[in-house]
Amino acid sequence: MDGDALSTKAAGAELPPGLAGYAAYLLRRAHVLATRLAPDFGATPDGAGSARDFQVLDAIGEPGAAYSQQDLGDRLGINRTTMVKLIDRFEAAGQVSRARNPDDRRSYVLALTERGRATVRAMAPAMSDADDKLTAGLTAAERHRLDALLAALLSRPAPGPAAPHRTGALISQAHHFVRHRIEAALAHSGLQARHFAALTVLADGSCSQQQLARQLAISEQAVLQVVDDLERADLVARDRDPQDRRRYALRITGPGRAALLTARGVVEAAEGRMSTTLGAEGRAELAALLAAVLRSDG
Repeated sequence: MDGDALSTKAAGAELPPGLAGYAAYLLRRAHVLATRLAPDFGATPDGAGSARDFQVLDAIGEPGAAYSQQDLGDRLGINRTTMVKLIDRFEAAGQVSRARNPDDRRSYVLALTERGRATVRAMAPAMSDADDKLTAGLTAAERHRLDALLAALLSRPAPGPAAPHRTGALISQAHHFVRHRIEAALAHSGLQARHFAALTVLADGSCSQQQLARQLAISEQAVLQVVDDLERADLVARDRDPQDRRRYALRITGPGRAALLTARGVVEAAEGRMSTTLGAEGRAELAALLAAVLRSDG
């Protein structure tokens, strides 16, 4: 369940009971936490200078990797326009090279240069420190298991014992992967994942827009758009808060509960497909490990 903007301040908010059982929501919240803990490398005039930049270069440099820009964007949840700008910048800085794909002359295969490898090596310690903070509530065995489950969800080989930990990157990639599947499943309902999440929270009781934003871990600007969408569809109503007439109390309507019931079946079916990949026990284990990551934040 996703919003248009992250609210990293809300990363440590208590998990809403109605959403806490969904792996997609736990991945979303863990992605928010990983984003908050990501190191700030400072402004750079060119080349890589952020955690996202590191993830792109790190993926290009994987042994045997031969990504096109589109493949890499799909893997990392980065849209086409942004990915083109990133690769242009890395190529100008001498960190990435592009060559025609011999299997598809319309696309390019990306490769990391020696300068790019040096950049990854220089940034890796700070990224590893952020991953250590992210997984502070897990044992070494649990962290390795979480990485393995995330890799399996993404249909990738499990990282070996000597492989560098990339838990934050795997969480973010799994979040984007699962979110896209749920958005596709919900497309015919007229709802998006963020609408489903908001209705789920409001089904447990009225709350203010600020409270809803915190529980969904999205910005107040993003939650305003969500509520506007739902109000226009008569799925949510804004009432004056009797405790504070300057604020609105949001409540789910009868049509909203009916829409939620339908959407819940769709989302649960999409979530259930994780069991096809991970097995029922693996899916439950993934949810438990993500919940442990989130509980340790504070």
